[in-house]
Amino acid sequence: MTVSEEKFTRQTLSEVRVWSPSLFSLRCSRDPGFRFRAGQFARLGVRKADGSVVWRAYSMVSAPHDEFLEFFSIVVPGGEFTSELSRLKVGDTLLVDKQAFGFLTLERFATGRDLWLLASGTGLAPFLSLLQDFEAWQRFERIVLIYSARTASELAYQSLIHGLSQLEHLADYADKLTYLPLVTREHAPGCLHGRITTLLQSGELERAAGLALEPEHSRLMLCGNPQMIEDTRMLLKQRDLQLSLTRRPGQVAVENYW
Repeated sequence: MTVSEEKFTRQTLSEVRVWSPSLFSLRCSRDPGFRFRAGQFARLGVRKADGSVVWRAYSMVSAPHDEFLEFFSIVVPGGEFTSELSRLKVGDTLLVDKQAFGFLTLERFATGRDLWLLASGTGLAPFLSLLQDFEAWQRFERIVLIYSARTASELAYQSLIHGLSQLEHLADYADKLTYLPLVTREHAPGCLHGRITTLLQSGELERAAGLALEPEHSRLMLCGNPQMIEDTRMLLKQRDLQLSLTRRPGQVAVENYW
């Protein structure tokens, strides 16, 4: 992918955080002119040794009001982009497209009482941005965050999730959030065991949340593994929870940059 010079800015890495051998986060400076809505993504570029630039899409973890940008990435063995990205160090340059993209935002839903955020792996990123912003807490009576990982050690950002209630602008809304971590490959204390689809089919997700999925009240956002998204969408469709489109408002929103 070739992007002309005027379409991106050069940002400086300020932090690299390794969560596990396959997961890491990057934080960089933010151009004052870069605007985005919580849930959107940016195209990031890294320059290879031969001078060429590789571009990929990454959702912002950071909130729209933050003065920095943060991204959550998996290391793809042999992957052209993440192998370059994972070698970056504090002080290195990251290229960021000047425009934000994506429709995994609260604008997708005109109504709704309960917001369900279903994430697997690095699909957690846009939901962290949403949860650090004010709009979701103001609009919805209940918010359920479901975060699936293979092992408990791969559940990233736990201190941020548990600390949301300590953020000054969210302190009055903390009781709205139910957080349900899921682990698929082991049994872990405080975590549900199994895939999102399995627990959705059995009704265990709703029991754990203490909340029913209903077309009238429930609005769902899905982000993560493409197969998880497709399988979950099919299960939700069977319960009359439909994809929200411009021409037909519905109850389900997904991101399509994978």
